[in-house]
Formats: sequence, structure tokens, C-alpha cells
Amino acid sequence: GQCRLLCKPSALAQHLARSLGRSAALRGRRWTWPCWPQLQMLRQLLQPPEPEPVMARELLQLPDAGLVALDWLVGPCGAASAWGGISSPVLLLIPNAAGKVTGGLLQLGLRALERGFIPVIFNRRGHNGCPLTTPRLQPFGDPGDLREAVTYLRCRHPSASLLAVSEGSGSGLLLAYLGESGSSSRLAAAACLSPIFRGRDWFEAGMPWLYEWPLLLHLKQGLSRYAGALAEVVDMDRLLGSRSLRELEETLFCRTRSRPTSWESYWERNEPLRDADEAAVPVLCLCSADDPVRGPPAQSLPRELFRSSPYFFLLLTPLGGHCGFPRRGPGRCWAHEAVLEYFRAMAEFLRTEERRKGLPRPR
Repeated sequence: GQCRLLCKPSALAQHLARSLGRSAALRGRRWTWPCWPQLQMLRQLLQPPEPEPVMARELLQLPDAGLVALDWLVGPCGAASAWGGISSPVLLLIPNAAGKVTGGLLQLGLRALERGFIPVIFNRRGHNGCPLTTPRLQPFGDPGDLREAVTYLRCRHPSASLLAVSEGSGSGLLLAYLGESGSSSRLAAAACLSPIFRGRDWFEAGMPWLYEWPLLLHLKQGLSRYAGALAEVVDMDRLLGSRSLRELEETLFCRTRSRPTSWESYWERNEPLRDADEAAVPVLCLCSADDPVRGPPAQSLPRELFRSSPYFFLLLTPLGGHCGFPRRGPGRCWAHEAVLEYFRAMAEFLRTEERRKGLPRPR
């Protein structure tokens, strides 16, 4: 279609271009209304998945006694379990930074389940019903808790490939993890749907009120549940009275009672691409030029990163909104099919390289 693949030339890039070029997900059957990205965004946020998924929750205790929740998708409601085998690839799904598990993310999990993946959703501390046992939440680009979850998944499924997909602002966490971990990330491949690449610029520029205010209310509702515990470390009146996402983020992580810091210092430690040069895992970023949340492509897309790094691939489409990418028929989002095709192509390329070089598969 009208998609463009921006990347540094390599054998992997050629293989990916051929695979995506043959994919039915990128050819036709688009909706005729994709010129309204705001409507696409609301549809993606509010429309429930079909069929309704069944999930099993597992709480993972962290070294500081905090908790994160792992929600395993075990099948559609009313159907027998569709879980794969012991060596089936595990797909880690990372919601946006507000912890909102959208219908689109659940739909991607269901599509992956049909293809033989084992999908699991990563929920941060205090998000999506996960108990907050310590007066500490996860900063925008702090991958510490995600690292613990990945280590656990690797121990639980030692012979399976581990993959990751993030949605929207949740990509800041995945990109920071890949850069900070380098070749020790334990992931075989990753993908980001409508990622936010420059966290500080994004918070300072703000978003359309149609997106920012519902997201702000969602965050305040979740934080108000832990007002007593968080009052020890932050000014809850100021926090719940925040009128923008930037004000809330600054109050929660910079103006703390015990260890206050500046807005500049916070982003030195939490920018998603601060260690991007160290990333050693293939990452596909699906972006739309009309994304109303990320901002104008000229300022918000780090094109030089995709031209210089052999691990970063940008699939850019002119229309698609923020995590929308609508199409007709089952699935409703062509980006989900593109991501699953990308993972299939990565696995095929790695198998070919192992056979060519005579390398044993990692145990």
C-alpha cells in the first residue's frame, strides 16, 4: 500500500521488506474514514475486543516487596483454552503509560493466541487493579520492574522465544529497557505500536484535550485508591488537582517529599532513547503520519536513528491515527497482522542464519 519502511540497508532489512511486502495486512481493505484520526483513537480505546478474552492473573513480587501483575490470556470467553505448547513463543504485551489495557491490545493478544503464541500482559505497580504495596510507582522510562518480569518469564519458559509489543506511551518503557539491557535483554524481537520516542517533548507539548483529559482522569482515579500510602511521599492535593499530564508527572516523580529532583534530571534518567545506540534486538516501530497524540512527524520521529541503527525499523503509513490502523473485516486493525508477520519473518531469518552458520540454537 502506501506504507514505507525506513531502515539501514542489511540482509535482515531486505528479508523484512520482502515479508511485509507479501503480507495481506498491508494491501487494501482499509476503511474509507481514516482521515479522522480522533475517531480512530476513540474506537481503539473504547471498543471492546471480540470475543471477550479470559485471563489468569499472577502477581510477581519484586526485590523491594513491590508487586507487578502478569495477566495471561488463556482463551476467548466460552471457548476451550488455546494455549500453545511448552516451546511456543511468549508474547509480552505492554499497555500505555497510564496502565490502560485497551480493546486493541486485547485484540492483538487474541490474534496472537490463535497463531500459537502465549500472550501475557505486563501491569505496572498500582495499575489495572495491581495492588500497590510500596509507596512507589514506576517512572516513565525506568525499566527495572520490566527487567524482573522478563527474567521471570525466561525462567518459566526457558525453551521459548520471548517477544514484546508495546502500545502508545508504553513504548517508552520498552525502548528504555532495550537500550539499557543491550545484548542481555533476553528478547528475540520487539515491536512498538504508535510509540512516543521523545518523552520530555511529549509531556511539554501536551496532547489534544480529547485524549489528555480522559487519560488524566483515569490516572487520578487509580492514584486516589492509594491516597493514604502515597501521602507519605507526595502532595496528594496537588497531585489530584493536576490539570495536565506534565503537572501530574512532575508532582509524582520530581516534587517528592523525600528525594525531590528537577524536571531536567528526571528526563536524563527516563528518556526512552537515552541508550538507543546500545540496543541489540530488532525493533519494528509502526507509526502514522497523522498521529494526533505523538505530534508532527518532523519533530517527533527520530529518522536518523532508523537510518543509522541496524536494529530499528520504521514502518510509516500516512493514515492510521494513534494505535488505530483500521481496516474492514475481522481483527479491525491491520497493524496487529503486520506485527505478527514481522515476528514470523524474524524467526524465519534467525533459523536461516543458524543453519547457514551452523550455530546451535540457544538453550
